[in-house]
This record gives sequence, structure tokens and C-alpha cells, in this order.
Amino acid sequence: MNERKIAQICMMSKDIQKSMEQYWKIWGIGPWGIHIFTPERIRDFVVRGKPVEEDFEFIIAVAWLGDIQIELIQPIQGPGIYWEFLNNKGEGIHHIKEYVKDEDMEKVLNEYKQKGIDVIQSGKIDDDVFYYLDTEPTLGYLLELGNCGKVNEPARWYPSEAKPK
Repeated sequence: MNERKIAQICMMSKDIQKSMEQYWKIWGIGPWGIHIFTPERIRDFVVRGKPVEEDFEFIIAVAWLGDIQIELIQPIQGPGIYWEFLNNKGEGIHHIKEYVKDEDMEKVLNEYKQKGIDVIQSGKIDDDVFYYLDTEPTLGYLLELGNCGKVNEPARWYPSEAKPK
């Protein structure tokens, strides 16, 4: 874990449309690619060690600020750490994502486990894999490890006229 690369900063939102509008108006961050994630899109979805078998849905919007991806998440239904965060803390910074190569992922996960830091949610979206680590008690936010794999095109864009070419 010598060379580190922060790939993403994520905020939890109760109203993703309002959040995107604020980031666009105040910081000029956007355009936002909006994805809807359901059981049809996420494979091997596990929360706190248990495979998720019930329906779930959450909306994710992503935009770029230089080399860092800014992510907004709004849970709609189902289990997961996103609801836990909103219910316990409200809106705010949820996690920071560190890029880890596929071939290094198992080693890095084991290094965190040896430090007493466990995976609390994981899954796969298209070519992307993600692991959320239980670092909130020590860091104040979660750490996500991921390979930053390709995710299919967004369902829509905000603002729609600013869709990247």
C-alpha cells in the first residue's frame, strides 16, 4: 500500500437532483452522469457478510473535479450502508475511494483485515468492483477500495444540455 491514489469522494444525499443542481450552480461541477442501480445491475452484492436477496435501488450521480470523481448517492429502497448513514448522520461525506489494481485487491484487503478493518459492503457493477471498509470509527468516514473499472453509460445526464461528447 505504498503508492496511493484517491479516485473518488462521495456524499450521501436525500435528494440527488437538488444536490446536483447545487454542485453545478455553486462549484460548476458537472455534467453529472446518473445511474440507477438495482439487482439487475449489481452482481455479488453483499452487506455485512450477507448476500442481498431482496429488492434494492439506489441512484448514483458522478462528475469529475480534475482527476477526482465526485459521487452522490441517494438510496431509494432495500438494505445497505447508504441507509444506515442517512439515518444516523444525515447528508454528508460518506466515503473516499482508493484505486487498487485487480491483482493487488486481495493483498490490500488482507492488510486492512490484519489491522482489524473489515469489509461491510461489496459488489460488482459492469467491470467495476467495490469494497467498503469499516473505517468510520477511526477515520470518521468509510474507505472504499475499487478497481475503477468501466461502468456502462448513464441513464441520463444533468444538465442534459451539458452531456459530454
